[in-house]
Amino acid sequence: MEARERILVKAHELFNRFGFRRVTMDEIALKTGMSKKTIYQSFENKDEIVNAVVEEHINRSCGICEAHCANAENAVHEIFLNIETIQELVGEMNPTVFEDLEKFFPAVFIKLYQHKNEYLAKKVKDNLLTGIKEGFYRKELNIDIITKVRIENVFLPFRQDIFPFGKFSMVEVQKEILEHYLYGLCTPEGQKLIKKYEKLRTKTN
Repeated sequence: MEARERILVKAHELFNRFGFRRVTMDEIALKTGMSKKTIYQSFENKDEIVNAVVEEHINRSCGICEAHCANAENAVHEIFLNIETIQELVGEMNPTVFEDLEKFFPAVFIKLYQHKNEYLAKKVKDNLLTGIKEGFYRKELNIDIITKVRIENVFLPFRQDIFPFGKFSMVEVQKEILEHYLYGLCTPEGQKLIKKYEKLRTKTN
């Protein structure tokens, strides 16, 4: 593994565990087994590492979304394919990561914000249109409003003022939000699919 890649892997692990603000260059050096001088040969400063980690995260999530879209049997199934990924990502993250980005790395936060409101919003909207066409989502849904609601709800578990860390599990909050979202979307036929995929998840977990 090249030095730059190793730095990003370890930095990502540290950021997920402790948040972006608390992790220092000294800690990254310690975990990678490199000197700070070696790290500065690959990255000018911590801001550059944070930016690279977030870019990698965005690219990875895009790849996963595209794969799920291609492999889904229908719109409901696509959401269930995403559930495991979302819960895995949320389960790994320190709840302060988005707050840290907004306060201390605003340029990187803007990049993530744009990803949320452009790429992710389009994927949600496409899923809604597909589900309506298939007859599994209610045709009277207001697509634009539901898209915005869903996008905001993805990041809701990270709001410490609403779901304080230690009192609420982010994975559990995300699960409840998704279940509420799906049942609100679905026709009776779509709700049958929810039950089908829930049973399949229960068997495999």
